[in-house]
Amino acid sequence: MSQYLLAIDQGTTSSRAIVFSAQGSPVSRAQQEFKQYFPKDGWVEHDGEDLWLSTLKVCREALRQSGLQASEVAAIGITNQRETTLVWDAATGTPIYPAIVWQDRRTADYCAGLKEAGHEATVAAKTGLVIDPYFSATKLRWILQNVPGARERAEQGELRFGTVDSFLLWRLTGGKSHKTDASNASRTMLFNIHTQQWDADLLALFDIPVSVLPEVLDCAADFGVTEANWFGSSIPVLGMAGDQQAALVGQACFQPGMVKSTYGTGCFMIQNTGKQPVVSQNRLLTTVGYRLKGEVTYAVEGSIFVAGAAVQWLRDGIKLISHARDTEALAEQTGDASGVFLVPAFTGLGAPYWDPKARGAIFGLTRDTGIKEIVTAGLQSVCYQTRDLLEAMRQDGAAAPSALRVDGGMVENNWVMQFLADILGVPVERPEVTETTALGVAYLAGLQAGIYPDLDAIAQHWHRQHLFGPRMATAHREKLYAGWLDAVKRVRSDG
Repeated sequence: MSQYLLAIDQGTTSSRAIVFSAQGSPVSRAQQEFKQYFPKDGWVEHDGEDLWLSTLKVCREALRQSGLQASEVAAIGITNQRETTLVWDAATGTPIYPAIVWQDRRTADYCAGLKEAGHEATVAAKTGLVIDPYFSATKLRWILQNVPGARERAEQGELRFGTVDSFLLWRLTGGKSHKTDASNASRTMLFNIHTQQWDADLLALFDIPVSVLPEVLDCAADFGVTEANWFGSSIPVLGMAGDQQAALVGQACFQPGMVKSTYGTGCFMIQNTGKQPVVSQNRLLTTVGYRLKGEVTYAVEGSIFVAGAAVQWLRDGIKLISHARDTEALAEQTGDASGVFLVPAFTGLGAPYWDPKARGAIFGLTRDTGIKEIVTAGLQSVCYQTRDLLEAMRQDGAAAPSALRVDGGMVENNWVMQFLADILGVPVERPEVTETTALGVAYLAGLQAGIYPDLDAIAQHWHRQHLFGPRMATAHREKLYAGWLDAVKRVRSDG
């Protein structure tokens, strides 16, 4: 039996493909960025064809670099930017509108109206989510309302909806599979996480015809087989999970209480809560961590909209740096106490504030503030936002984690990881393989393929590369965090 797995990691700013060995080691990888579209204030879109073509290209390149034939790959796993919404023609697979990205805020007023009408408690009880433009349901409704003829075509069965995983699966299988997994379904605001079914009441609330929805499977399942022409021969697709849930698996957070935090475009902290859903009193999300053999493991999640995207803005938006890697040296020169706070609320604030109308700002500027202070404040903002999430978990009664497992592109920055440990007062563990989102979905595919007998076997492959212990004095930590909270208060629309 083949021991190699191909992971597709379709993210917000780039598509990646990584070939992993059965031991969880990367064999080859390829990555391609694609264009972001911002047609109006608060709107964020992708071209669906860019998502597909960049994915196809990186898969072919990763296979080429590995020296493997497609027939030597046991399975494909797909992980994806969650909540991003596509609607496509059921006959041709062509999107009828650009992908509306998870960051998009165009439905903020509609969401406010739903809250005013008293729907929030019902939505939360069924889905574990807050009513927010972040999730797929209001994006899907917007497309059906605003693209001419879309609603009529949807009701006639001519259109299909999916998050990015479903869209890629549809294309890979030549339109034979319209499926998703429970973790992605749980982020649509249409899926009842208790019954594990699309919810009729929610479909009625958002006016969504059931015919557009994909079939929901476990995270390790038979999702379909790729068309032979894409890679030279067919490969089964056996794993699927939203990117943050995939990272939970990749970090082997299989015991209740274990926590991981992923630093990509956004930042997402997830705590495994076991077989029972835990309802947050502090506006964290209750979500499906993963579903295997029909059994759900639940999680509590805090979502930060802008993490690595803040560095991307410093580089591309205001051009203070040439490369993301330049930030570490600048921060080392600056230290942690410049008095400058950057609140990157470019698309509103996520958990625990859920303020879609907040906007970004920089506070504490003085005559001697320069590039390095602003860049450092951008890095610190990621750590402060993580502390916001940890504080919300603590207020919900969760014990402080013995350590925080981290992954994603930003964790290669040693200065950020040390400041994170300092501002949290919690040890931070960086694993040997930091591409844990892709690794997690490779593990799920391998589980279904029979490469791994169970989760315990997967956990044996997790190894720590570096431990960052907190070194900052408590008084200094609390002073810095108080400054952050004051800055956040100033940008909030309800502050």
